[in-house]
Amino acid sequence: MELTLTAHHNGGAAGTVVLIHGLWMTPRSWEKWTQHYRAQGYDVIAPAWPGLDGEVEDLRRDPSGIAGVGLQEVVDHYARIIRGLDDAPFIMGHSFGGTVTQILLDRGLGRAGVAIDSAPVKGVLPLPYSTLKSAWPILGNPANKNKAIALTPRQFHYAFANTLSADESAAAYERYHVPGSARVMFQGAFANFNPRAVTKIDFTNGRRAPLLFIAGEADHITPPKVNEANWRLYRKSTAVTDFHRFPGRSHFIVGQQGWEEVADYALAWATEQGLRQS
Repeated sequence: MELTLTAHHNGGAAGTVVLIHGLWMTPRSWEKWTQHYRAQGYDVIAPAWPGLDGEVEDLRRDPSGIAGVGLQEVVDHYARIIRGLDDAPFIMGHSFGGTVTQILLDRGLGRAGVAIDSAPVKGVLPLPYSTLKSAWPILGNPANKNKAIALTPRQFHYAFANTLSADESAAAYERYHVPGSARVMFQGAFANFNPRAVTKIDFTNGRRAPLLFIAGEADHITPPKVNEANWRLYRKSTAVTDFHRFPGRSHFIVGQQGWEEVADYALAWATEQGLRQS
């Protein structure tokens, strides 16, 4: 499906985009997308998870604010922000931000949603080796559950930046990486064993906004088969649910070379779907 990006202005702005970052990241991970979308007339907000307000460098020195923060708190935080906006926004989330995006749409929020390299919700069954290896620094020790755990540069290169050179990966790590809430990872990993999991979705919900899954073909944390399995769970819904795969992209899809193609595709799709819903 080819999409053409066109800004449809409404009251001086093309619309509002809410960007939701994932685990081990902060809103800084969206810095290129934020500038790119604003230059096209969109209002863009990229709020931090609870406990992750502040600069990357400060959060590395003291990550205590994110320790023990759970996914329910993250979802409720973004729900409050979105409900406070004048108009329903386009919601885009990366990694666990994609999980949050799915939950928010299921709650009836947003004009359209884009889940980029989304961490799985309850019901997704594939567990590739690369996913387990990427998550093992946290899941390998149950005592981590209420801690903030950082990846090493080597772990980051495997999990996030496997298509980048060693130098490019090191630069991305230095610029963007912060310790992440282990509790969120445990909640996501064991959702299929929890009947009250935060990530439980009504896949038959036909009233939710359109949803697009974007998968990076070379992603180690959430390989395309994971995102495809997540996408297929929505097959009984009458709401629009699409899937698009980008070749050669790692989990660092929102920042690696060629990010503009991904950003433009996501925005063009969301804008088109938003217009159809108007």
